[in-house]
Amino acid sequence: MGYRVAIEVYEGPLDLLLALIQKNEIDIYDIPINVITEQFLEYIYKLEEFNLEVTSDFLIMAATLLEIKSRMLLPKEKVVEDGIEIEEDPRDELVQQLIEYKAYKAVAEKLKESELKESKVYYKPREDLSMFDDPLEELGNLDLEKLLKAINSLLRRRIQQSNLIDVEELQREEFTLDGCINNLKSKLKFKNKFLFSELLSIRTTKEEIITYFLSILELVKVKEIRIEQNESFSDIIIIKRMDEELNG
Repeated sequence: MGYRVAIEVYEGPLDLLLALIQKNEIDIYDIPINVITEQFLEYIYKLEEFNLEVTSDFLIMAATLLEIKSRMLLPKEKVVEDGIEIEEDPRDELVQQLIEYKAYKAVAEKLKESELKESKVYYKPREDLSMFDDPLEELGNLDLEKLLKAINSLLRRRIQQSNLIDVEELQREEFTLDGCINNLKSKLKFKNKFLFSELLSIRTTKEEIITYFLSILELVKVKEIRIEQNESFSDIIIIKRMDEELNG
């Protein structure tokens, strides 16, 4: 009789690191690199022990952790910022990657919850409206990851690095989805094309930025606008749908 071996599967090295940090109840800004490195390597050895594939991403991260571990043993390098000498922390880049990954994962979880909720809703059978089909793809070559990178890029320019997207904070009523949609529609009456950043000011909060982002996705869904990006991380271009586009 055979036996089964249970081993947790992670989406990538950052997913594994985040799980280890949560399991050990570690402060993400003060990672004990020795502990995390040992546990990370232990997971890789376990994969190899059961002849499971160890992808290059995990091996690269293992090498990175060992490098950080060795640098932590050396005197810290010092840099001057605004006339003040500070010590560089070898963990800083890794911490930033983990913060961004945690933010993306939180958004992905919310989208999964929405998908599950919608899967339990039953609608009237769709009528045949093929004659009105829009020949344009709603998002073109864009995908959610690229759009989220653009939003996080805006957030980093306005608020501290520790305050990236956290959908859990979208509870304040000042920035409702309906209110932001109405503001977008008002702007579209005067401009057929503008940048997402034009909706913001130096006083714009991250909650307002995220709510505006959800608003443009809603308007794309109902085919009132289309959006474009020139490249990854670049500003989102909001374009009003013309009658000829909808009917063409």
